[in-house]
Amino acid sequence: MFIELTDHLRCPADHDEAFLVLLPDRIEGRSVRSGTLGCPICDRRFTLREGILDLGDAPAAFESGGAEPLTAEALVPLVGLNGPGGYLTLVGPPAAAWREVAALVPGVALVAVNPPAQVLDEEGVSVLRGGRLPLKRNSMRGVVLGRPYGGNPAWVAEASRVILPGLRVVGEGVDPPPDAIELMASAGDVWVGTRRR
Repeated sequence: MFIELTDHLRCPADHDEAFLVLLPDRIEGRSVRSGTLGCPICDRRFTLREGILDLGDAPAAFESGGAEPLTAEALVPLVGLNGPGGYLTLVGPPAAAWREVAALVPGVALVAVNPPAQVLDEEGVSVLRGGRLPLKRNSMRGVVLGRPYGGNPAWVAEASRVILPGLRVVGEGVDPPPDAIELMASAGDVWVGTRRR
């Protein structure tokens, strides 16, 4: 896990946001390979192994079994990032294409949440597993929700919470709840929108 990402992490428990405190066991360059992150509010602790932060309650991995509409070439223009810096979060199956996405958005750090099993933490991508986005409010430049997350109102609400104001969430599934996302466009089970103001 990219060490600077720890500034954007939050405890998944329902309480006020606070920084998770990192107690590293092994660091290689700018990557934390093993250690513990603790919440100063509720005292929960989360283990980091082989660079992957597991916060518990992650849904079973989703295997689409077909062509993915949210390929790197499709999702990067939909997210609409201009210039380097910040983080783009890929949730579920789209995270499998992180290398292609990285090549199309140079200088943007990638966060893979609940990616397919073959996606491992390495230079260029930080891998998180959990039952919600363990990210702080207003901390991401873009969020891409693959199936089944893009059609799940709880995950759409999480994406709306973590996206920076005015920036985009892209989802695969039914159109998002209008109280969470202001829809910009929708076609063929893919939608794009911004957080509802």
